[in-house]
Amino acid sequence: MKFTRCEANPIVVPGGEAIRQVATFNPGVIHDQGKFWMYDRAASSLTPFQTSIGLLESDDGIHFTPVQEEAVFTGEMLGFPGGSVEDARVVKIDGLYYMCYALQPYAFDCWPTGIAVPNYFPEHYPEWASNGVKPMLTRSGIAVSEDGIHFKQLCYTTPPEIDDRDNALFPEKINGKFALLRRPMEYVGEAYGTDRPGMWISYSDDLLEWSEPKLLAVAQEAWEGAKIGAAATPLRTEKGWLVLYHGVDGSSIYRVGALLLDLNNPEIVIGRTKPFIMEPEEYYEKTGLVIPNVVFPTANLIIDDILYVYYGCCDTSIGLATVPVNELLDFILG
Repeated sequence: MKFTRCEANPIVVPGGEAIRQVATFNPGVIHDQGKFWMYDRAASSLTPFQTSIGLLESDDGIHFTPVQEEAVFTGEMLGFPGGSVEDARVVKIDGLYYMCYALQPYAFDCWPTGIAVPNYFPEHYPEWASNGVKPMLTRSGIAVSEDGIHFKQLCYTTPPEIDDRDNALFPEKINGKFALLRRPMEYVGEAYGTDRPGMWISYSDDLLEWSEPKLLAVAQEAWEGAKIGAAATPLRTEKGWLVLYHGVDGSSIYRVGALLLDLNNPEIVIGRTKPFIMEPEEYYEKTGLVIPNVVFPTANLIIDDILYVYYGCCDTSIGLATVPVNELLDFILG
């Protein structure tokens, strides 16, 4: 399976606007009314390493320019002025824009090591301890907008006491219900039917109250490491729901696999890649400001039978890769 990297990669890099001075990565992207809208995770500093969601636009899906200098969604909008909102995954349903996001409510510092996941330092920010929240715990939620620019909080999709990220909303209702992928880290053990964190699925009638999640998939291959999580938003294809996911091996290398889920019952996995379909190859995927050796897709689109995959590179910049969607589907089912 071979993806074609865009010749202009990395297509978005840090600098310019204050909100993305040190990093821009893990974007949500939608194609709407003839334009590509990109919701990037933007960082203005490493101390603290605070991220917000910015907005860029493009006519061709490659050359992006900022819509505005200010972020469209921040931790402060949720009542956490020192917090970070992360990894927007955006869909448009019935005329409204829905943004799945992850929230780390309080400040922390980031010290890259150059060899693996950075050292994060939350200890000298007293809010973590004074509010009884486990350091670096991540809660997820959904924000909503009528115009794709002005977002407001809609709901939290995960409880406050567990670490649960990689939330991705299906772009349409299934059997009359909204469906959501999750990755609750604490759902491990005999009661949960798995010995490692995995991908789970929840449902809702109104996007406000969510069902108890059901286990969907766990790591199986060596490249997936000890846990997997949803990468980009699920996409409807004629052969099933296409879901890209990420895995991290023992050397902290982030790679990508794919699932195919039944269109009418997405709890049924009808296809899954055994080998990875993307891994770090180019310099901007192997070397960055924050984490080396990372390809982390958080957005995908199908345009003229081509799958566009937008991905974070080393938590520093944004890349684009493409592949004929039918080639990928055949590979998954083969």
